[in-house]
Amino acid sequence: MEFIESEYFSRRLPRYLSDEEYSALQWFLALHPAAGDVIAGTGSLRKLRWGIEGKGKRGGLRVIYYWQRAAETVILLELYRKNERTDLTRTERHQLRGLLDGMLKELKL
Repeated sequence: MEFIESEYFSRRLPRYLSDEEYSALQWFLALHPAAGDVIAGTGSLRKLRWGIEGKGKRGGLRVIYYWQRAAETVILLELYRKNERTDLTRTERHQLRGLLDGMLKELKL
């Protein structure tokens, strides 16, 4: 499985996960790429609830990603703590879909 990060995801990553925690997330997604719930109104973006130490899944992180089965690729777009934001707004969903479309075109996937 190949993992590709948006610039936004890459910038935010060190604030939320250590290298070891990020490796665990990648390992989990490699084994269970369909684990996240499909986000309504985005086509096929998924939201994964990811537990962090002392918070568990309910109070942990939300990881927004896209899984392209044919290319065996996961594109990581966004991550945030649940207490920072409850749900994505319609505008945020639209922006994430636009970001994904641009990345897919650039990567020729």
